[in-house]
Amino acid sequence: MATGKVIKRTVDALRAAGVEGFLWDEDLKGFGVRTLASGAATYVLQYRMGGREAKTRRYTIGSHGSPWTPVTARAEAERLQILVAQGVDPADADKQRRREAVDLAFSNYADRFAESCDPRAWGRVVKQALRLHIKPILRDKPLPKITRPDVVAVFDNMPSGQQANRRNVFAVLRRLFKWAISRGDIERSPMEGMETPAAVKARDRWLSDEELRRIWVLTPKTHRCFGPIVRLLILTGQRREEVSSLAWAELNRGERVWRLPSERAKNGEFNIVPLNDLAIAVLDEIAGGAKWPRRGRVFATSTGHSFSGYDKGKKMIDALLKKDGGDPVPGWRLHDLRRTVATGLQRLGVRFEVTEAILNHVGVSRSGVAAIYQRHDWKTEKEQAMRDWGTHLQKVLGIEADLAVAAVSDNAEKVA
Repeated sequence: MATGKVIKRTVDALRAAGVEGFLWDEDLKGFGVRTLASGAATYVLQYRMGGREAKTRRYTIGSHGSPWTPVTARAEAERLQILVAQGVDPADADKQRRREAVDLAFSNYADRFAESCDPRAWGRVVKQALRLHIKPILRDKPLPKITRPDVVAVFDNMPSGQQANRRNVFAVLRRLFKWAISRGDIERSPMEGMETPAAVKARDRWLSDEELRRIWVLTPKTHRCFGPIVRLLILTGQRREEVSSLAWAELNRGERVWRLPSERAKNGEFNIVPLNDLAIAVLDEIAGGAKWPRRGRVFATSTGHSFSGYDKGKKMIDALLKKDGGDPVPGWRLHDLRRTVATGLQRLGVRFEVTEAILNHVGVSRSGVAAIYQRHDWKTEKEQAMRDWGTHLQKVLGIEADLAVAAVSDNAEKVA
């Protein structure tokens, strides 16, 4: 085994001569350079973990050339020897470093966590929270190196008014770190001891008949997708994402129903939504007076994707409401339309169980023991309730019931 000084002059001479073998440094034990007949050279460190009886291990520092020269390679060998003295295997440390840089980089790790979540409900919340609030702050920081201040920074960068959203983000992060612990990727969560953000008082805002009328009238002045979406929210009481991602294949004009598949429902529960005359008329108008398509999105944008410009559309309606000559409309959200439908059905005397069935809401009447033994689907009652709600809206909108039905019937004959 050749020994000598691993310096630039010696390495250059070995490479020029095409010497093949190892040269071990006479001053720094275990540090050496391997040269090949081709002139290539690689710096290495040879060491043992556990004394003389342990097996010799060899660690490749790097090939000759920037950044590795005899000087920089020697400095790296000295650093690695310190790790060995501390009982740390440089090879294992290198593997961990690479793992942290790729597998445990937060952005990549968060994507794997999101894939493990139920895409029908919780998964949507996870992906939204990660995309909008968490990834922009934590980026690719290795999961084991994320600290409490890093987590706090996520919430410090969120708008102060989004209290409910802060609770969602908190829940997502807490579940992610718990998942990481269960997989053995971290030992403790950086969120230990953090207080859950205060609960938000449940909203009780619902719109009056006059407010509904004004919004209905103004919807055609907004985006070609947003207007009909708002009208169907008013007519069906379903959730915003469920309506905006509606597919023609879910609709049946002859049966006058919308079959919402479980994979698209927020709670993962299949639901049949009866369509009243006004809902049929809205969908007929979207179809352009032709037969309803059998495939494709109902609200497809020019790019072919589902509509997502809710904020812009809502601001447009609010601006129009300030100019239509009516009284000021207190702050409202699109989700308040769902509460408005529920309230309206109750005002019409619809049974609570029927209202919950229409909204596909798993409440008292559809949970626990009731969910096991109460299997009635309320089909007939739901159809009657939605007819009554449609009739009520026709009165609110100043549309004669007979005329509305006739208009829908005419359309039905045209597309039959």
